Amino acid sequence: MDPVKSLTAARKRLFLNRLDQYDIIERQTQWGIDLIEKYVKFVKDRTEIEQAYAKQLRTLVKKYSPKRVSKEDQELKFSQYQAFINILNELNDYAGQREVIAENLMQNIFAQLLKYLHENKQERKMHLLEGRKAQQNLEASFKQLDCAKRRFERDCKEAEKAMQNAERVDNDINTTKADVEKAKQQANLRNHMVEESKNEYASQLQKYNKDQNQFYFAEMPHIFNKLQEMDEKRIQKLCEAYKMFADTERQVMPIIGKCLDGMTKAAESVNESGDSQVLIEAYKSGFERPGELEFEDYSQMINRTSSENSLGSLKSESRVDQRTIGKSKTKRWPFGKKNKLTVSEDFSHLPPEQRRKKLQQKIDDLNKELQKQVDQSEALDKMKDVYQRNPQMGDPNSLEPRITETSQQIERLRQEVQKYETWLTDAEGKLVSRSDSCLQYVPHGNRSPSLNNNGSHEKESPDTTYSDDSGQEPLPQPPSLSEFDDFEDDLVHPIGSSTALYPFDGSSEGTIPMAEGEVLHLIEADKGDGWTRVRRNDGEEGYVPTSYVRITLNRQ
Repeated sequence: MDPVKSLTAARKRLFLNRLDQYDIIERQTQWGIDLIEKYVKFVKDRTEIEQAYAKQLRTLVKKYSPKRVSKEDQELKFSQYQAFINILNELNDYAGQREVIAENLMQNIFAQLLKYLHENKQERKMHLLEGRKAQQNLEASFKQLDCAKRRFERDCKEAEKAMQNAERVDNDINTTKADVEKAKQQANLRNHMVEESKNEYASQLQKYNKDQNQFYFAEMPHIFNKLQEMDEKRIQKLCEAYKMFADTERQVMPIIGKCLDGMTKAAESVNESGDSQVLIEAYKSGFERPGELEFEDYSQMINRTSSENSLGSLKSESRVDQRTIGKSKTKRWPFGKKNKLTVSEDFSHLPPEQRRKKLQQKIDDLNKELQKQVDQSEALDKMKDVYQRNPQMGDPNSLEPRITETSQQIERLRQEVQKYETWLTDAEGKLVSRSDSCLQYVPHGNRSPSLNNNGSHEKESPDTTYSDDSGQEPLPQPPSLSEFDDFEDDLVHPIGSSTALYPFDGSSEGTIPMAEGEVLHLIEADKGDGWTRVRRNDGEEGYVPTSYVRITLNRQ
């Protein structure tokens, strides 16, 4: 085999082997890009899952949340329902954190990786183009070398044939001298062409070796290093995205933990005994317990004279008695079948305790509205005064209709308050007559102070003198001290304490003075006459108005 051809074939195989390694690098970088695209799609799908999850949670919260929240809603007074509302609020905040996760995944990973992916593709394309260009240059140099080598080989063969032909013509005796000279010139020409081809081949070989060294030791290492840096940077970016995927959720874990802690706290805030007490306070009627039924002796009928008339009358009386007994049984306790009640303005259709609460609530609402009207009246008076001093700002007479209307509203509200307070006094009197347990309720202590004609607040006191048209009732006379001669001799053990809500001078016989906020020992509760018996620490005892103190009974 020709050594030159063997060398050429080996160089071709080496070059193709180099190209194969280059193709492997190209496929590897493309695989890295495909992996980033796959991860970007994965993050997008995860983001959509988080968004859908958060949306479903918010829909769930909206479904079970109360449509309208009102202070009069009885359900809100129960700790178990309030805990459920708090859990819904915490779950809504939890849904917000899932939305934060989705938003961070979209902005910090999805958008950033998409941007980097575009840059990575452009950089890879540029490096691959440089590599392709260097390969094409080396391949072109190799083709020129191969072409020069083939021409040199061909010229050598032609020169050898020309030399052999010249020798054959020179040895032929029949050949003319001119033919011999021509053959020698042809041989010399071929030798000259061989020298030129040889020099060209040597020059191309030197150039190719130089290009090859430049390609394998400079250009390709530089391109491979660039591709390696690019791929390592891509791997680093992907690694950061992996970490950020976990950190995105870890960042909101403290807030999610607080939401879960809030749910636990809401569960722990449920007070079963408190809810029972709320139900009792909301619906207790205040009715007295029914008394015991008396024994009705029907055996006396046996001793009566038997006759048709007497027997007939006896049966008739028996039926009447049975109907009477049945009716009395249904009326002794306010349970059983409910009749449709007519709602009255004074809430007399309600049980005593419920009626008192409704009346008190109505009075509080009226006092709030009254205070608003008084404030509005004062503002209108100030505005009228400003207009009178500065006519250019407005006409004072233009405010008269509004001032008159406000005054009428104030008068109407005061009458309403007076009317409901009268009903409340009546309801409280009935409750006091029913049971002493109602002492825990302070009849007038939690009412708002009355308003004078100028809209200012005044505290009620027992010394205030009321006229006939003031709408106020004077305090009842306290019990006489002669009824309790044992004040000094036998000290009764206190049954509770009372705190003065208003000052009282104690000028009447049997009373003691007290200052606002003073705490006294409770000796005897109000028996329905409006007075409470108290004692100071120094042993002084007497009566004070029940409506002027807040009573707290000792626990048994």
